[in-house]
Amino acid sequence: VQLQASGGGLVQAGDSLRLSCAPSGRSTASLAMGWFRQSPGKEREFVAAISRSGGSTRYVDSAAGRFTISKDNAENRAYLQMMSLKPEDTAIYYCAGTLTFSTVSVYTRRETYAYWGQGTQVTVSS
Repeated sequence: VQLQASGGGLVQAGDSLRLSCAPSGRSTASLAMGWFRQSPGKEREFVAAISRSGGSTRYVDSAAGRFTISKDNAENRAYLQMMSLKPEDTAIYYCAGTLTFSTVSVYTRRETYAYWGQGTQVTVSS
């Protein structure tokens, strides 16, 4: 399974962006999906996750209320809608996928995911 992430860019604080992740070799219906981000000098951190069914989601506290993760199985894509962006959201964003079927809390862990995209840069200027 390969994941292709896209949609990053340079925006101003308060703007919105939508990241997209397209898996090849598997359908999003069979995958739980997650988004992680990494800033220079920092560990890759969890941002958002959605269960295989799409019925459960989880967010890092700093993203709750501003970011929305979703899957469109007809389009075979996962999305991360980001609103009210802040300079501290600046990072490389990675999408990840797993066939693991579990509770959504498990999907907050990097080690849960077998498949990773190449990352897309998000830069938020103040």
